[in-house]
Amino acid sequence: MADFNQQVIEEFRGNSGRVGGPFEGSPMVLLHHTGARTGTERVTPLMSRPDGDDLYIFASKAGAPDNPDWFHNLVANPEVVVEVPAGDGIATRPVRAEVVEGDERERAWEGQKQDWPQFAGYEASTDRVIPVIALRPRA
Repeated sequence: MADFNQQVIEEFRGNSGRVGGPFEGSPMVLLHHTGARTGTERVTPLMSRPDGDDLYIFASKAGAPDNPDWFHNLVANPEVVVEVPAGDGIATRPVRAEVVEGDERERAWEGQKQDWPQFAGYEASTDRVIPVIALRPRA
């Protein structure tokens, strides 16, 4: 998986935030996060859902029975940075990660499943509730 992610990261950075293959046309971000146990800096490419100044990301792990490692890192260290497409380049934005619940979660999750049906498949593949995380701008 690390090799695949590295290829996506390189493609994202080399093409002003655009990625092909299974992510063709999808809104992508590169999430910079810190390991909860190790303190190691990591970068993970993720599909996102823009909503005003916020971005939503989804801890789907393709429907696996457990949450992805990056989710645990965000819970432990919510002050993160994302790289996002910006015009003909990429911008870096400092954000705070917040696990959302209730109506906000449902609105973001239902919209994501409607726009990207594979997320409904991920949901059907697992018994867990897939966490939805808002990335909110910070100064």
